Amino acid sequence: MRELLTHSSGLPAWRPLYILAQGERKRTISAIANLDLEYEPGTHVVYSDLGFIVLGLLLERLAGKALAELAHSEILQPLNLKRTFFNPEIATQTGIAACEVGNAYEREMSSNSDGGDYKNWRQELIWGQVHDGNAYFLGGAAGHAGLFSTAQETLQLAKQFVPGQTKLLKPATCELFRENLTPGLEEARSFGWQLAETVDSAAGPDLPRDSFGHSGFTGTSCWNDPTTERVFILLTNRTHARSLPFANINSVRRTFHSLAVAALDKLSRH
Repeated sequence: MRELLTHSSGLPAWRPLYILAQGERKRTISAIANLDLEYEPGTHVVYSDLGFIVLGLLLERLAGKALAELAHSEILQPLNLKRTFFNPEIATQTGIAACEVGNAYEREMSSNSDGGDYKNWRQELIWGQVHDGNAYFLGGAAGHAGLFSTAQETLQLAKQFVPGQTKLLKPATCELFRENLTPGLEEARSFGWQLAETVDSAAGPDLPRDSFGHSGFTGTSCWNDPTTERVFILLTNRTHARSLPFANINSVRRTFHSLAVAALDKLSRH
């Protein structure tokens, strides 16, 4: 579990599970288990969607509940979050950013190996549905993707990783999120998060090295500075009305963090 949480399990970064599992959700865990590991566990860091899908399925098995139900009862309801959910209602669509038209990105990744003749690609504008094809296949709620939220409610979630503000975790547990659990490997990783000490991380030069954050494929990101207890949330979109390949926006994230730090420092001096 430690290796899954730190992306050092040896699992590949991604595979089209909707193809490998032959369209049957119950075959998902077997499809992952049958894959060859790409490296000896604990020797490299390779960000893996598959690892967090496994964690989500494990939670379902341990709790005897669907992941969305578990998230609601253990996190969303205790925090009184009203606009954070999997599988949003159609009435909320106008408040949600549209994503890619169809599955062009995943289709391109699959064409050379697993899915050259796959027929069930989404063709329409993906809007109000999870963008990720594996999460969509798993019912819209998975361990790696599918959650919709607002900046304000994302802030409430992020505060749960701050010792002085969390309502869900023990303060001592929160200290683990700023600890490098993969020293000497490609990325500095704590449980679930990347640390700013990672070379070329999206944190930029103005966040401390023990800051921790995560980005979303479509353009979102959230970074925590545990020293100042500041949270930096960027909810933008790089996949809507864009041709392939999608731009890497880490430079935008770094600039955003630097501007935000400067503005907050100025406010604190006054």
